[in-house]
Amino acid sequence: MIDLGLTKLAVIGVIALVVIGPEKLPKVARMAGTLYGRAQRYLNDVKSEVTREIELEELKNLQKEVQDAAQAVKTDVENSISQNMAEVENAFTDTSSSSLSDSSSSYSHGAFNSVTTDDLSRKAREFRRKKLVRNSAIPNWYKQRTGGKMHVTSGAARVARFRPRGPTNSSFY
Repeated sequence: MIDLGLTKLAVIGVIALVVIGPEKLPKVARMAGTLYGRAQRYLNDVKSEVTREIELEELKNLQKEVQDAAQAVKTDVENSISQNMAEVENAFTDTSSSSLSDSSSSYSHGAFNSVTTDDLSRKAREFRRKKLVRNSAIPNWYKQRTGGKMHVTSGAARVARFRPRGPTNSSFY
């Protein structure tokens, strides 16, 4: 930067007084001050814009790294699941073929195939429903009667629900 001491500023002031004159000197000084302020604001804006762009670029790089890592983890998990599923299916087919030959002599074919996937899914739904009813601290009939919480609401919905209604003439200031 330019090294301006007190003596140099005094010399510049005397020269400006002689060249410009005492009548126009205050206007010129005011204009120089406003131009200097504008230049400083412009430089600060440029610096902040450059900093913002650098941070944005860093965030984009970080996001790309996280996405790559997540994709790698996802593929690893999918590969391990598929390998485990293949092992389980192989083990199940081996045991089911041996148990099917054993059970075919003791069970009839109609009794062996009586359990279907629809029955299993229905039983699972019933079990979950009954478990929720057992574990619930407040009964549903009480919740319905008192207007208690029947389902989860978001924060924005709660704010909107409890916000005072009507026109307000109050101001923040």
